[in-house]
Amino acid sequence: MAATSKKDSSNKDEQASISLGNLAPAEGATKAKLRVGRGRASGAGKTCNRGHNGEGQRSGRPRKIGFEGGQMPGYRRAPKIRGFQLVNKRNWLEINVKDLEKILKPEDKELTYELLQERGLLKRTMDGVRLLGNGEVSRGVKVHVHHATEGARKKVEAAGGSITIVEPAKAATAD
Repeated sequence: MAATSKKDSSNKDEQASISLGNLAPAEGATKAKLRVGRGRASGAGKTCNRGHNGEGQRSGRPRKIGFEGGQMPGYRRAPKIRGFQLVNKRNWLEINVKDLEKILKPEDKELTYELLQERGLLKRTMDGVRLLGNGEVSRGVKVHVHHATEGARKKVEAAGGSITIVEPAKAATAD
């Protein structure tokens, strides 16, 4: 029993030894401040690491984020370079409410992504279908789309139909 009490007391001493007075950063975590203007032998003498003449050597120079010495900054050049493309651009098939009459046959009660594929209305695989509110619809249909505007929703529901929002598939990531 006496041996265990010694171990317990030594652990308590180690835990109690940490206090605000003896906290220090890890070894190698901090560097000494660069002392400039202390002569040529210091490695930061004469121009004090500011270069020769120009705006950057003057006192009080503001260091603006993204400033590249007067040339057009990279963040402003990027959209102009060779047609700047979105990395994960999504291709949506946009359908107006007025197009529902043309797409659906009289016996159709629902509009789905699969139905659009069967009818050959999709030239290529799209990321989803968006229903827009341009035009009117005369009959109630169930519409399964990935996004619908507020106006489109009101028009379809006023005609006796309903809109179901379907979760779009994940966009393919650029490798």
